[in-house]
Amino acid sequence: MALVSEFLGQLSLNVGVDPTYPTVFPAKDFDPDKDAARMETAIKTKGVDEQTIIDILTKRTCSQRSEIAFAYEKRTKKDLTAALKGALSGSLESVILGLMKSTSQFDASEIKGSIKGLGTDEETLIELVCSRSKPELVDIKKVYKELFKKELEKDITGDTSGNFRKLLLALAETKRAEPSAMVDYEKIDLDAKALYESGVKIKGTDVPTWISIMTERSAPHLQKVFDRYKSYSPYDMQESIRKEVKGDLQNSFLVLVQCIENKQLFFANRLNDAMKSKGAKEKVLTRIVVSRCEVDLGKICTEYKTHFGQSLQKTISEHTKGDYQKALLSLCGPEE
Repeated sequence: MALVSEFLGQLSLNVGVDPTYPTVFPAKDFDPDKDAARMETAIKTKGVDEQTIIDILTKRTCSQRSEIAFAYEKRTKKDLTAALKGALSGSLESVILGLMKSTSQFDASEIKGSIKGLGTDEETLIELVCSRSKPELVDIKKVYKELFKKELEKDITGDTSGNFRKLLLALAETKRAEPSAMVDYEKIDLDAKALYESGVKIKGTDVPTWISIMTERSAPHLQKVFDRYKSYSPYDMQESIRKEVKGDLQNSFLVLVQCIENKQLFFANRLNDAMKSKGAKEKVLTRIVVSRCEVDLGKICTEYKTHFGQSLQKTISEHTKGDYQKALLSLCGPEE
């Protein structure tokens, strides 16, 4: 009996904890002082030794990079990020400076970049807010306020409108339920029916109902809801979204549903689109590889190969070049 209760206790503790599939792991025999000395030489070398910078920073975790930065400043009385900014340029600079931030700092900066200045980069804003888990959004909000002295919700409110704004704000409220070991079939059926009756079944769409269900239920619950939805509607959830709403709201709901169904496949598709588009969308490629290398890039690589028939590493090799390519491939790790 004690064993059973212990097992159930462990089960309940593990519910809601997303498994991680990183491609960047803590370096063994890590010596921040030694790395800092190598970084100083690489930066001071005539012409800059980009290869050493790539070798060190793409093979250390965020916390290890912080230790290197501390050791570097102690050694040189200079800020490592500022030194890297002065030494590097172009696409490689974007990757390396991104790696000098924590994942939540990087995400917060990317969100800020998508909404500051004239016009909004809705595509980036949607990707970041709609694909992040509740714990990730909680961290992003905290870091956003620390970095920019402003609430994320306030910036979203100032830069968006209508139901699109309501959906992003609902996600930013981080009200999503934690996954449960118990499956509530009655609630699954009620939610599936509510999504159908507030959309495809009626003229127009009751968007607030869609928003509340899709932003407040846990991902495992919603996966079952979308499956059950097919027994009510002649269309699946994604087809229904395309029929019912348009523009940024449609794009947001689609990203949300795709990430609930299979987040790593969503990122694999984004990477493929970015590299196949004319003049590869380097910002998208950089953002996904940098932001997910300590989260789930390993699984994204697996989904990519399954879905597109060749490895992500091979596709990156075909569509990028030089030190930028080397940095991305190092972050992706070896092909499986």
